[in-house]
Amino acid sequence: MIEGQATQADLGGTAAYSPTARSELEASSRPSRRASGRSTGSTGRGRLGAGLVDVPPVPMRDPAGALLADPQVAEDKRFCSKCGGPVGRSEDGRPGPARGACPKDGTPFDFTPKLAPGTLVAGQYEVQGCLAHGGLGWIYLAIDRNVEDRWCVLKGLLDAGDADAMAAAVAEKKFLAQVSHPNIVSIFNFVQHPDEQGHPVGYIVMEYVGGRSLRQLLQDRRRPDGSYEPLPVGQAAAYALEMLPALGYLHGLGLVYCDFKPDNVIQYDRQVKLIDLGAVIRADDRRSAVFGTLGYQAPEIATHGPSVQSDIHTVGRTLAVLALGMNPTEDGRPAELPADHPVLVRHESFHRLLRRATDPDPLRRFASADEMHDQLAGVLREVLATEDGQPRPGVSTVFGPPRGTFAAGLLAGPDGLGRPDPARVAAALPIPLADGDDPAAAIVASADLDRAAVLRIVEATAEPSTELRLRLVRAHLEAGDPGAAHEVLARLAVEEPGDWRQDWWRGIAALVAGDPAAACARFDVVYSTLPGEIAPKLALAAAAECAGSDDLAGPFYTRVALTDPQIADAAFGRARAALRAGDRDGAIAALDAIPETSALHVAAQLAAVEAAMLVGAGEPELRACAARVERLPLDPATANRVRTTLLDAAIALRPAGGPRFLGCEWREPDLRAGLERCLRTWARLTTDRAERIALVDRANAVRPRTLT
Repeated sequence: MIEGQATQADLGGTAAYSPTARSELEASSRPSRRASGRSTGSTGRGRLGAGLVDVPPVPMRDPAGALLADPQVAEDKRFCSKCGGPVGRSEDGRPGPARGACPKDGTPFDFTPKLAPGTLVAGQYEVQGCLAHGGLGWIYLAIDRNVEDRWCVLKGLLDAGDADAMAAAVAEKKFLAQVSHPNIVSIFNFVQHPDEQGHPVGYIVMEYVGGRSLRQLLQDRRRPDGSYEPLPVGQAAAYALEMLPALGYLHGLGLVYCDFKPDNVIQYDRQVKLIDLGAVIRADDRRSAVFGTLGYQAPEIATHGPSVQSDIHTVGRTLAVLALGMNPTEDGRPAELPADHPVLVRHESFHRLLRRATDPDPLRRFASADEMHDQLAGVLREVLATEDGQPRPGVSTVFGPPRGTFAAGLLAGPDGLGRPDPARVAAALPIPLADGDDPAAAIVASADLDRAAVLRIVEATAEPSTELRLRLVRAHLEAGDPGAAHEVLARLAVEEPGDWRQDWWRGIAALVAGDPAAACARFDVVYSTLPGEIAPKLALAAAAECAGSDDLAGPFYTRVALTDPQIADAAFGRARAALRAGDRDGAIAALDAIPETSALHVAAQLAAVEAAMLVGAGEPELRACAARVERLPLDPATANRVRTTLLDAAIALRPAGGPRFLGCEWREPDLRAGLERCLRTWARLTTDRAERIALVDRANAVRPRTLT
């Protein structure tokens, strides 16, 4: 079912492109990125919203109540099927005819329904009336008198004289019998019925889906000024996450949907279904007309034809229309993404996902529906965490976990508020997962190979695979030799261009070489390629901090920390950036977000104490720190060290009375006595003779004065 009359000039219209204008992609063209996930097929997904978003249900609509009382095609949506010019328009106050001939080229047009209520089609389907009209035909509601009077839908041709539309109907008959997916409308039959001249006209019989299209849901949000209140990003993403596996299923059958848009997705209850398969075409079909809608259709359709990437483009445009409330066209051309839109400003990862999905170059788009699904799911987790502060961690399909931490001690350690060591960052960042289909995948997975061992394997292999050569890059970097790594990467760039992992390893190499600014540029490319992944954002944040750019590092650390608090380096980095900006409370809040289940929870709590002490702590801050310390399971040496710091600061306030503090009365003599005990205990615990002497001397110095 299509909600709007479909023409090339209409925002919701469908246009056909002649196959003679298309050409094959040149064999020498190479993608500018490597697919980061599964390439075809679909697997079982969760309910609408992927378990992350609660999408409001849409009531099932009574079929009879959905009938059009006066089925007509609006005059401003009547166009010639051949030249695209306006037809059937009002003139001198008289309404335009629904039937006639194009004044420009004489092509006949007929926008009237062909089936009247009560008509029995193929001796089985009793027509009840019209439901909607669209680019490839009228939609009729019927009752199947042979199958328990079930409701069904008949889709015929809008203009029986349109050869392209007729060919599309035949194509539907050819393809749709093999389509079976829970999120795609079911096709029951393909029948014929004579028109007024006795010529047979084909009709597709499909299931009735009683709900509302995404276009209708957006139209319900029309503002008084005519603009649309966007759908929440989470809701828009939930629809796309449900539809992408359906498109992936079609792609796995060698089919391209071609006309994905809000009109062609129906929500009923908490389910969605892809409808109107009239534009479906085989990916290798270079003869049939291609149908699509201005504002959604990919720009290369007229020259290169439909592809998986052209379907990806339509999904990206649909997401933009729903989540931004934008019109798909402007002045008869596809509208540009509004870069200053509040949603895109607030959610940069979502902006980058839309940009990649709709990139003018099809080879820069997502390689598959599954890849876009995985990245959109990651973006959705980040968006939701940013909006409500609740973590939404996920598992990456392309990166392993971090290999360690790189800067957890820079707040509470002896170096104070420092910046991470680039080489240590490089050693701790995650590693891209190996392609399991690569012949060297097992070798690559081995973590205990040194550079010499990898070199021997490479030299003994006649044609080293991509994975093996990337493993050699890693071995060079682990040996501290970025120059050798760059040599391998330079050869790979020529032989295997467009692999995002090359940018990743170039970024790692730049860190090893001590050039974090260059690393930022490389990690930024990976981020644009994989906007739903945590690893590029963590790498970009760390490289930016190493380069001295807290304005860049802070926001990226925040996105990572909000989405997955278990990545403690992000919280520590966020805290450091906040402290440098003079935001002590923000730094403490960042450290407090590290959960108790984290191995660095205690370190974060100690760092929070250190943060509170960095900018001069008064009595309230000291008492908060003391309460924090008393809750922690600290070893004796650490406990005495931290208590010493707090007691020292408390004595400096010269307190004269108040509630007890770390077991001591809130008076200077009692606090001095407590500090002396801590210092002497600390001295007994240390194994360093010089440190022991210094601690004893300090204990003697702080001993409270007495009369004896």
